[in-house]
Amino acid sequence: MATGYIGRIRKRVGHMPLILNTAAGILLNDQHQVLLNLRTDSHNWSLPGGYMEFGETYAQTCVREYQEDSGVKVEIVRPLGLFDQGIFTYPNGDQVQTIDRLFLVRKVGGQLLSAETDETIRLDYFDFDDLPPLLNQQTEKMLAFAKENA
Repeated sequence: MATGYIGRIRKRVGHMPLILNTAAGILLNDQHQVLLNLRTDSHNWSLPGGYMEFGETYAQTCVREYQEDSGVKVEIVRPLGLFDQGIFTYPNGDQVQTIDRLFLVRKVGGQLLSAETDETIRLDYFDFDDLPPLLNQQTEKMLAFAKENA
């Protein structure tokens, strides 16, 4: 989180808690399993997605971040909801509250990452009823919502 728009904000405000906009996608396989990524920062599982850059829309953020986190190019099928109670503390103590726009997405290209990156350790599909340890309660709420509405 040290580069880009968020990095520039952090240089100005230090470790002050921030409210940030994010976008994430629900990608389902043929077995109706959802793709999750194992994060390098927390070693918990989350939906591919991330922080908005200045000037982006939620949809643009979802598409860009999805490819960065997973290697998969997606397009937006439809919005699923807005979630605003996600609080996360990074290992360095930085705390954020995320306002997360969740989308149903479909694959249009690319392929799953085959090696670890600076943000993703691993990717896998999971049944909604058998999820791994998740990033936070907001991720749990988004997945519960998607289970019923995607």
